[in-house]
Amino acid sequence: MTIKIESLKLFPWFMIVLTKCWRLLCFIATLFLVAYWLFGGILATAIFILTTGSFFYFSQDYLLFHPNDNYQSRTFVQTPSAFDLPFQNVFIKSIDGTLIHLYLIRQPDTTTSLAPTIVFLHGNAGNMGHRLHNAAGLYRNLGCNLLMVEYRGYGLSKGFPSEKGIYMDAMAAMDFLAGRTDINQDKIIVFGRSLGGAVAIDLASRPEYSCRIWCLILENTFTSIPDIAAALFKKSWFLFLPRLLYKNKFLSKEKIQSVTVPTLFVSGLSDALVPSYMMNELYEVCGSEQKHLIQVVEGGHNDTWTSPGYYTSLSNFIKSSGSYSPKPPSSTVTDV
Repeated sequence: MTIKIESLKLFPWFMIVLTKCWRLLCFIATLFLVAYWLFGGILATAIFILTTGSFFYFSQDYLLFHPNDNYQSRTFVQTPSAFDLPFQNVFIKSIDGTLIHLYLIRQPDTTTSLAPTIVFLHGNAGNMGHRLHNAAGLYRNLGCNLLMVEYRGYGLSKGFPSEKGIYMDAMAAMDFLAGRTDINQDKIIVFGRSLGGAVAIDLASRPEYSCRIWCLILENTFTSIPDIAAALFKKSWFLFLPRLLYKNKFLSKEKIQSVTVPTLFVSGLSDALVPSYMMNELYEVCGSEQKHLIQVVEGGHNDTWTSPGYYTSLSNFIKSSGSYSPKPPSSTVTDV
């Protein structure tokens, strides 16, 4: 399975929008013709530009979020039992009341209260069941519990994905863990790959949540949506577009400057989707005093975790973070 910011690379963006929203495009064309007939060319053109601009602004969700990329990914989510992992199937309400789906995968009762717990934030396509092979590796090689989060609009979660929404889903997952008495609250690790990395950075940049995070692991993530748009389309003028034109921004490079928890950057140098220099930039500006960058020569966007030594590198980082103690938040105000 190929998980992608991917459709942007393989298909022209206008084909994606045309496929998903052709009825609305037909409506806009009809509206233009009617306006031209009633009001003349200048006003009709102004109406056309306004409606078309609004359309492409709100259609950006289709370009970024791909919950339906895989067969039955919105109706069937593989369970951890397929990999012989013990789990609890959990549904919780997000910050705004949207019902989201989680898997809690715990170590045996004799060790679960001592084990670290990884909050696993997935990429932009498919569902969390598509990440279970990797989750099994984390469970067995690192001896950790896992809380796998399925964003709104993905898998069995309700609602529709948005930048603000999936931030709230990650916060709700952390709140869920905070209420568990069978989890070591001093060893919460937040892990994010690709889009999940941007969500993880947002979470760790919030004082009211960073105080609960023991360490942060980021894999093949990007600096921002404007940056990745310029890189994928190979058009530098994207960088000069006003930010207000982007419905989803994910400004990770700005947010990570306030991240102070120990942070590991895992960068696949063969990543054909997210340029590896973006991971270098995030590493350079990260505000943590304990930050490490691992570069995997043959690591691709979605398969860096299959490279030899991957789990050993993560284990060594986690061990090196043992002396870190999260600092109390300077503010408890949540600005979503």
